[in-house]
Amino acid sequence: MRKTESYPVKGTNSLWQMYKTVSFWKVVKNFIVIQIGRYTPFLSMKNWLYRTFLGMKIGNETALALMVVPDFLFPERITIGKNTIIGYNTTILAHEYLTAEYRLGNVVIGDNVMVGANTTILPGITIGDGAVVSAATLVHRDVPPGAMVGGNPMQVIHTAEERQNKQTT
Repeated sequence: MRKTESYPVKGTNSLWQMYKTVSFWKVVKNFIVIQIGRYTPFLSMKNWLYRTFLGMKIGNETALALMVVPDFLFPERITIGKNTIIGYNTTILAHEYLTAEYRLGNVVIGDNVMVGANTTILPGITIGDGAVVSAATLVHRDVPPGAMVGGNPMQVIHTAEERQNKQTT
């Protein structure tokens, strides 16, 4: 189960009411910073931009590949551990706007995690230390530490213990 907070709305759908939940100028600033970050090949600069201007928590030696899209509206709800790789064109969401409500949830990605390209991480997700997420995965529930997961819908391919046993044999 994802850990999100739900906020009901009345009238038009919640996305139409977006600027009641987040400042227009915050969205503009975040959009500009994220667009610069998506295209910069300098990982330390990208991490600095995201930490400084978006309030994201990003560990040392973490690499966000080209075209990674952190949440435009609530990037401060994203934490990424140290020595983690987030693959090309991955989207990390901390919000979801639905017809009758919107939901917010923290995203916590641990240390030494590998997230493959074109992955989508939904709000309220925790990816444990040392986990591997294969390319093009929809991460819709928590990933245990050390596990290897993949697919849409996401499934556990190997637990941490199975991965350890494969490496020792």
